Amino acid sequence: MSSAPNSGFFGHPKGLSTLFFTEMWERMSYYGMRALLVLFMTASLQEQGLAFTVASASAIYGLYTGAVYFLGLPGGWLADRLFGGQRAVWYGGIVIMCGHIILAIPHDNSFFIGLIFVAIGTGLLKPNISAMVGQLYASDDERRDGGYAIYYMGINLGSIVGYYVCGYFMENVGWHWAFGAAAVGMGIGLIQYHFTLKNLPPHSSLPANPLSAKGKSNTWIAIGAFLAVVVGVVVGASTGAITINPIVIAGYVAVAFSVIFFVYFGLIYFNGNLNEAEKRRMWALFLVCIASACFWSGFEQAGSSLNLFTRDYTDRFIGTFEIPTAWFQSLNAIFIIVLSPFFAALWINLSKSMLSPSYSIKCAVGLIIMASGFLVMFMAAQYAAEGLKVAPYWLVTTYFLHTVGELCLSPVALSAVSKLSPKRFSGQMMGVFVLTYSIGNIIAGLLAGNFDPENVHEIPNLYLQIALFSIGIGIVLVLISFKAKVWEKQGLNDEETA
Repeated sequence: MSSAPNSGFFGHPKGLSTLFFTEMWERMSYYGMRALLVLFMTASLQEQGLAFTVASASAIYGLYTGAVYFLGLPGGWLADRLFGGQRAVWYGGIVIMCGHIILAIPHDNSFFIGLIFVAIGTGLLKPNISAMVGQLYASDDERRDGGYAIYYMGINLGSIVGYYVCGYFMENVGWHWAFGAAAVGMGIGLIQYHFTLKNLPPHSSLPANPLSAKGKSNTWIAIGAFLAVVVGVVVGASTGAITINPIVIAGYVAVAFSVIFFVYFGLIYFNGNLNEAEKRRMWALFLVCIASACFWSGFEQAGSSLNLFTRDYTDRFIGTFEIPTAWFQSLNAIFIIVLSPFFAALWINLSKSMLSPSYSIKCAVGLIIMASGFLVMFMAAQYAAEGLKVAPYWLVTTYFLHTVGELCLSPVALSAVSKLSPKRFSGQMMGVFVLTYSIGNIIAGLLAGNFDPENVHEIPNLYLQIALFSIGIGIVLVLISFKAKVWEKQGLNDEETA
């Protein structure tokens, strides 16, 4: 495969601009809507909200965000075997836009139907648009990493736009106008994608490993059965025939995802005919996966408990202007844009100085730094428990520390999966790793359920428990990392000399 022509977009293939802007607008719609979810669910009926308890709203939020990552696994498979990447992104974007339009309809049953649409559409679009960026470059094209860096910038720019636009509409016009703004964002992305599709290489429109005719038939039957079950559950819940307790379901789903992770990981380890070098690397990778699940269970408090703390206990006034609650969510994306170049240079300079920490050390550091953000929130929550509104800089500091932690852990963990996985299982191991995002998001929702506005004195304990647990896991990883570095390096050395 040769690279796409070197024209048009900062010295990169023109197709990168197509994917950059499509993903930017999709992330605008996703993050803009996501910032509203817990706020909308917990708002009173007088405020046109759903008046859910914090525990139920946080569980639903966790289930939704966990499902988005989980559905990326079948979404990637369908693109590889049935649709091809280009059509998977197109269909996914349409389903997402329809979901946001449904959310914009003020009806009792529209909310959950809209969430289901957005989750399914995102599962179809997100993994495949990321994969298509890689398809723009030949395997030996040195621009690949730079292309992904530009693409990642689009994700963060889109999220900032989403937080500001949807956050403003939420506080100044109305909830459903804010959901409608997310639909408009996805619509702009789809229009742009359609008219610049010619920039993408032809092979990205074809399935990488197409199914046989019988396989296609069976797949469509399976898709139909899945959609029938979803419709049946929605209708049953809407009519009262089925009673759904989101907190109980979130607990079961967290267990189910964890079991799937351990079973799949174990099958590759025990039944994958791995040599000793590969097995040692798998142990090192297992530590990275544990760190990832724990990290996201804390980090993803941003959209739930930290969002509620912003709304209820933070002084958001600058003069006479009240900062919309959702705008604080943009701090993470802003800090990522500012700090990413420094962290890229940090790892390069450490490597040049022969001070290259193991993957588990880097992940442990990221986990501990993220946890320190909750120590900041522990102190802020103590002021809130005394009945005071706290200054915004507590949240700014927390989001800064969370972003530093993310930059230490997230790209490093992805690199670890690509480097330490047995080569013949690299795709499957990336899928297994993505499960850690799902597990972390659902646990985050369950943890945030302990944020009780009726019992404000318990809020400091919630943040302290998250901090101490994460720091404890980080310390354990640091202690094991001395052995893990041997697993990482010895395994690679063995493979190179085999």
